[in-house]
Amino acid sequence: MSSPILLSPRPDPLDDSLVQRAKLGDQLALAELFGRYRPRLRNMVAFRMDRHLQGRIDPSDVLQDAFIVLADRLHEYVPEKKMTFFVWVRLVTMERLLRLHRDHIQTQKRDARRELSIEQQLGTDATSMSIAAGLLASATSACNRMARKEQRVALLSLLAKMDELDREIIALRIFEALTNGEAAEILGLTKQTASKRFIRAISRLREEMVQIPGFAELF
Repeated sequence: MSSPILLSPRPDPLDDSLVQRAKLGDQLALAELFGRYRPRLRNMVAFRMDRHLQGRIDPSDVLQDAFIVLADRLHEYVPEKKMTFFVWVRLVTMERLLRLHRDHIQTQKRDARRELSIEQQLGTDATSMSIAAGLLASATSACNRMARKEQRVALLSLLAKMDELDREIIALRIFEALTNGEAAEILGLTKQTASKRFIRAISRLREEMVQIPGFAELF
């Protein structure tokens, strides 16, 4: 399946000395490290952000908050735990995004989630909704509003039936454009297992999606 992501899935090699300098209090080193990952982190935030927050919060604001949190928590990063620095920074950023979701959505459910009846009925999660939005954005065929709604319902129904881990590895590899190794780290899998899981999951998704009008041309 063609990825709608235009960012490079490979960051520049990480200079370990920058991590050490940052941990010693060098703010410029930390800023350089964060700057290397900023495009990938911004892409992750934009993809994962609840669609009802997209008009209220800019991904850049999330990253600004994440950088402040990162500076306070840098001492927690331990390379010996075999977590790459990027994966750890992504984790910190994701935690900040989830915090914003709780603050801005759960406390304002009546106003922010009026349109979630479809998702509620299907029992879909945030990952499914993000994947569906990404797939709809990548579809090139022109559809009227009703047809677009039917496509969305069909996609959400399909994703709701998939294994949670399959949905997540598709989100990581296709929409966040992570490497197989990074996805394996995040999911707690071996690289071999993650690779096999992704190939199987994307193959199943392709087989099912070609049955939905307007998506056959993606494959």
